[in-house]
Amino acid sequence: MEGPGELLSAAHALSLPAEAYGNDPNIEMVWAMKAMQHAEVYYNLISSVDPLFLRLTKVDDQIYSEFRENFGKLKIDVLDPEELKSEPAKEKWRPFCMKFNGIVEDYNYGTLLRLDCTQGYSEENTIFGEYGT
Repeated sequence: MEGPGELLSAAHALSLPAEAYGNDPNIEMVWAMKAMQHAEVYYNLISSVDPLFLRLTKVDDQIYSEFRENFGKLKIDVLDPEELKSEPAKEKWRPFCMKFNGIVEDYNYGTLLRLDCTQGYSEENTIFGEYGT
């Protein structure tokens, strides 16, 4: 368990622009830990609240509508990592995410994605996704 100093240091590091770092493994670990915390919270929410009533942002309907407009053929029940991380996919994800800059907090954070929506988070069923995957 982290102490207050480590948490403040991590919070400060996460507030700096990405360009301030190269591929610093310590920063990547902090991002991964933050992503896991978010994943646990969201998984608990989607597992305990009727999805008809669950709102994660004020613009959920807009996000969904634009997602379907941009990624209508994307199979979302079982994700294909190669389909998400290909160059053509990256070219579509970046502009999609950028639409929510200033609208959704943490719009460009990476997230842990479950490859198969019927299963929980596990090493085999989870990939790290980011808008610049």
